[in-house]
Amino acid sequence: MYNRVVPLALIPLVMSASGVVANELNPDVSVTLDGYYKQNDTALSHREEGFGLGHTELSLSSPIDDLFSGRLTAVFGEHDGESEVLIEEAYLQTNGLPASLSIRAGRFLSQVGYLNSRHMHEDDFVERPAAYRAMLGSHYYDTGLRFNALLPTPFFWQVGAEAFAGDQLTEGDEDIGVFTLNTRVGGDISVSQSWQLGVSYLNNGHADSADTGDGSHDYVSEEEHDHDHSHGAGYTGENLYIADLVWKWSPNGNTREQQLTLSGEYLYADELNQYAASDDTNEGWYLSGVYQFAPQWSAGVRYGEVDLREAHGDHFHSQALEETDVMLSWSRSHFSTVRLQYTHQSATGFDKADNAVMVQYVMSLGAHGAHGY
Repeated sequence: MYNRVVPLALIPLVMSASGVVANELNPDVSVTLDGYYKQNDTALSHREEGFGLGHTELSLSSPIDDLFSGRLTAVFGEHDGESEVLIEEAYLQTNGLPASLSIRAGRFLSQVGYLNSRHMHEDDFVERPAAYRAMLGSHYYDTGLRFNALLPTPFFWQVGAEAFAGDQLTEGDEDIGVFTLNTRVGGDISVSQSWQLGVSYLNNGHADSADTGDGSHDYVSEEEHDHDHSHGAGYTGENLYIADLVWKWSPNGNTREQQLTLSGEYLYADELNQYAASDDTNEGWYLSGVYQFAPQWSAGVRYGEVDLREAHGDHFHSQALEETDVMLSWSRSHFSTVRLQYTHQSATGFDKADNAVMVQYVMSLGAHGAHGY
């Protein structure tokens, strides 16, 4: 029952005349269409009021030979009424290294936290929790290097380390601006239950470079935020700590018929900039429950809070947001989902906090690999 991502190395291979292993379908191509309608603007949201294009992806992936595989993912979206195209993934991945080691190089999603390493179309709600939107820009991806090891234990235990340029969080002068460490453990409690616990640490060496030297900072409000893309993190710190826990249940391990998933994460950031005192921190958390009560139907509720410090020169303003999401989704197949969601927000220091009804579709064309746990 405890499922993990299927490695590209396990895609069917054939031997070419030159003796190099190649993929029968070279490369696999997939498109994920994400469209929505949103009744009102809401705080910390990356989706604007009205009809919009969400996180639409074009992805190519394939083994390169017996030692390497690769992936390219371009994301199409809208921001302030204009279309934008971003390269979210462009990486090489090693296959079959000894001692269950793997190395990834290029641009990719960081594996800090539970949700961040997952593609957005895998989510059970229209948007990521408020803590993710504020402190990770919904999903933190960057250019760098990753080392992972799967330890030889009777349960699942993975440890990893990453080094990134860091400019996707905060621009700075360092060549390597972000380092991460993370570990995950998990396993089966019974044939019907499984669990996973994760702890992550992110060090952002660029955090202090937001100071322009004249008492003003590049930290800006949600209305003024103009990072180089629409999903930039608005609230960063030198140190970010994340703890996550997931528990899943399905009768006799049959996830096609029914499944209950409970998950939660806590995020805490300190050392916001050179003017920050010990009590100037950003923190947030969420709890989520999603019940697939029939093969094609799921319902879920999520509650989260963030307590943030918005930098203004050499001082901070406090901001707080409470958010409740209730959703109902229908999946005709593994490739198509239509979702109805209601979001309620209560806030201090956010002008756009409101309630909103959203309708979303997520449709996948072409190759579609297994989702993560």
